[in-house]
Amino acid sequence: MCIIFIAYRYHPNYNLITAANRDEFYKRPAEPAHFWDDHPSILAGRDLEQMGTWMGVTRTGRFAALTNYRNPSEFEKTDKKSRGHIVRDFLAGDETPFNFLKKLQQERLHYKGFNLFVSDGDSLMYYSNIGNEIKHLEPGIYGLSNDQLDTPWPKVEKGRQQLKQLLKSGLNHERLFAILADQEPAPEKELPQTGIPLELEKTLSSIFIKSPDYGTRCSTVLTIDQDQYVRFIEKTFGPNGKHEKDFTFKLEKS
Repeated sequence: MCIIFIAYRYHPNYNLITAANRDEFYKRPAEPAHFWDDHPSILAGRDLEQMGTWMGVTRTGRFAALTNYRNPSEFEKTDKKSRGHIVRDFLAGDETPFNFLKKLQQERLHYKGFNLFVSDGDSLMYYSNIGNEIKHLEPGIYGLSNDQLDTPWPKVEKGRQQLKQLLKSGLNHERLFAILADQEPAPEKELPQTGIPLELEKTLSSIFIKSPDYGTRCSTVLTIDQDQYVRFIEKTFGPNGKHEKDFTFKLEKS
């Protein structure tokens, strides 16, 4: 997952609103969102290389989403654990977000750079093994890409502002997807400098990414309302066109 926008207890009718794009190499195999056979409570897509995931929710309201931290020196390293296992392990477990993150903090060097949101329905927390600080998030609107939380990359600021404007007039799931579909690159003078070539920096500066071998593989909108109903919509993009999955269910007591 490479860009995530979250409205946490910001809208009067929703505890959580999430809109996110997963960016990955097209050749890496993955399954679209489904309830997993080995963990029936988990609703998420699945990476078929490492059997982890980038974002998911459970029938009891546990939520997790992860982005990679962009560091060119780590691109070729293969001696680290899969970051997708972090999301999987939180969703499959029953620890509080804080206890889970405290343990993860002790193992942070076993993974390439990452950013992580986790929630059990009672709190939303953020952790990056780059900043190495566990943060309890207050109600508000947050944006995250491949640097740390709310780093003002143009696409992060653009998406946050669009989400804020959208929620002033109510919630519309398709308009959330419209935010995620924006392919406009940032102006060259506003591009971040992350150690990659300028042309690649520009390609990766849009919210929705398209390139010959890498780009946005799926867009996901997740909402949890005050009545504890979950709506999880995923649009996947591939050589055979666009496919959509739509799930609605009421949270169960843990």
